[in-house]
Amino acid sequence: MREYVLHPTLPANQGSAFIGRAEKERRKILAHLLGRRLRAIDAQLCAPGGLPEHGIHRILVCRPNHRLGNTVLISPLLRELETMYPGAEIDILSAGCAAETLFRTRFQVRRIISLPRRIPRRPLHSIRLVRSVVRERYDLAIDACLQSNMGRLLLGACTARFKIGFPYAAENGSPLAAYHQSCPTHFALRNVHLLRVARGMARAQSWPALNVGLEPLELNRGKVVLNAILEQPAESTDTRPVLGIFANATGDKRYPETWWQEFIAVLRQRHPDVRIVDILAEHGLSQLPGTPHPFYSRNLRKLAAVLANLDGFISADCGVMHLASAVGAPTLGLFSRDNSDKYAPYGGTNHAIDTQTCSSGAQVAEQASRWVDRLRRAHRAERPTRLLESTA
Repeated sequence: MREYVLHPTLPANQGSAFIGRAEKERRKILAHLLGRRLRAIDAQLCAPGGLPEHGIHRILVCRPNHRLGNTVLISPLLRELETMYPGAEIDILSAGCAAETLFRTRFQVRRIISLPRRIPRRPLHSIRLVRSVVRERYDLAIDACLQSNMGRLLLGACTARFKIGFPYAAENGSPLAAYHQSCPTHFALRNVHLLRVARGMARAQSWPALNVGLEPLELNRGKVVLNAILEQPAESTDTRPVLGIFANATGDKRYPETWWQEFIAVLRQRHPDVRIVDILAEHGLSQLPGTPHPFYSRNLRKLAAVLANLDGFISADCGVMHLASAVGAPTLGLFSRDNSDKYAPYGGTNHAIDTQTCSSGAQVAEQASRWVDRLRRAHRAERPTRLLESTA
């Protein structure tokens, strides 16, 4: 069984930023070349309200993306499917190993098909995997991402009685235009909206949270490891808050080490009793000098188990931020881009700060301190309840 591990992201922004721009240009070119084919698949889409309440037993979710954050963001869709069709089984067509690592323990997940991270490097293997999916017959297939060229092509190639996805060319007045109406801005909720519109369900419902199911044994081991990191006995009654900080991110989302030094200094000044756990990236280099409690693991589920036992978690916009939220840790996301409405942690005490309006890490820390105050006011009895919910 392959495990997803965190891949190295060294403190150099130019390369990551260039790769990000190149990827956007590649997608534009591909969409232009395949535009007619992609729009033709709209004719296969289920009309709004046309998805039946019964008779859906075999489901395919297409999200061929290897990134950790994008994988975590389909977990609300999986929860919605599990609620809507509790007797069905779900196949997930993904890329890389993130989905296999995160979702293999979900009871209704039958199979996870993991395409290579870089398909052109392994074309024959990729073709065999896609053929194995195309040969299956599904009751429902879902393209789980708006404007995903690969996801849309796979949706068109698979065999399913009902197919749903955001239409590429739905004009006003077209029945398919309903999929775009009142669509949530947040990426994690768009595919849930898609499914509900296909079922013709009322839209004034609560939204499912990000959720990665950890086993009780994993949670217990995470607690043991965290206690060891903090050098406290298992039966300790120490009530000082424990905050995890992940100081890494990709490209221009990463804050420099001096920024984090200012942030930590002010946070400790406002909350001197807070204990900080430095969650290290794959490269193993601390970006929080002087933090005595580091944690390092390339194994995603072990990382998730430790995050689930924290009283709070702070990081820039990245996959680990979404993972922390998905295991129930109150999460504060720091956004250096104008996209917090699309990716911010949501629900409960989760919060986001737009750091574009702040000139230093110290100013951001002032806002973060107020968030820590809200965590302190939360009743301590809620923590074990949160941990139990993350295993559901």
